[in-house]
Amino acid sequence: MITISEEAQAHFVKLLDKQESGTNIRVFVVNPGTSSAECGVSYCPPDAVEENDTRLNFNGFDAVVDDESAPFLEEAEIDFVTDQMGSQLTLKAPNAKARKVADDAPLVERVNYLIQSEINPQLASHGGQVMLTEITEDGYAVLQFGGGCNGCSMVDVTLKNGIEKQMLEQFAGELNGVRDATEHEAGEHSYY
Repeated sequence: MITISEEAQAHFVKLLDKQESGTNIRVFVVNPGTSSAECGVSYCPPDAVEENDTRLNFNGFDAVVDDESAPFLEEAEIDFVTDQMGSQLTLKAPNAKARKVADDAPLVERVNYLIQSEINPQLASHGGQVMLTEITEDGYAVLQFGGGCNGCSMVDVTLKNGIEKQMLEQFAGELNGVRDATEHEAGEHSYY
């Protein structure tokens, strides 16, 4: 579920030596499965461990994960990096915003996962988002744009050169293209 580098493990052991005996770390996701998901690490005293928590054993401590966060921490990595600017603990959780789906999951689930985990985070920098409304019988993903994408002069470029290209590569042989179902109206909400 979570990979913690040797450097990060050594860092945690040093930090935990200054805490109450039996204290471990808790790794969690706030607002899991949403665009505002945030990952964190905190101390976890022995009396804060819940019965349904998952305990992952590491060198000298356990990482405790609550049931709600667990599926969103698949493939998460914690590292401790030292460079000329100093030292920093990094936590990467690629599935925090969308629960990872199996490779053999239905196409609609895999397309939604791609949208939530990769496409929408890119569009969010422009205040936009996209959602899948359907996959047609002839293999087209029909998308609805929202936020700053609605009325944006670059939406066609984003759709064809960005989203469609990425989806056709990811789902070769399963999707034939992407269509936009949005009625775009220029306005103050648009990014451009």
